Amino acid sequence: MSPEAIQPIQDVIHRWILTGQALVGSIGALAFSFACLWKMVATEPRSVLEAKQWIQRIVVGTIGVEMAGTLVQVLTGSVPGH
Repeated sequence: MSPEAIQPIQDVIHRWILTGQALVGSIGALAFSFACLWKMVATEPRSVLEAKQWIQRIVVGTIGVEMAGTLVQVLTGSVPGH
């Protein structure tokens, strides 16, 4: 394929990555806020532990999305002619 044919595909992939990262970042921030609030108002030790686990999941998930976006950018940047 010629570079002219690949560029529009790379542009679409890049736009979707940015959109996905923005959505995950926004939803992740909201979920993180609720989990922290839950942890602060929880009265039972079990609820506090569950809130901590959710905070860890949210952080790991957000980092995973960022790493996936970076990996896709590296892979699309390695296409010959780019």
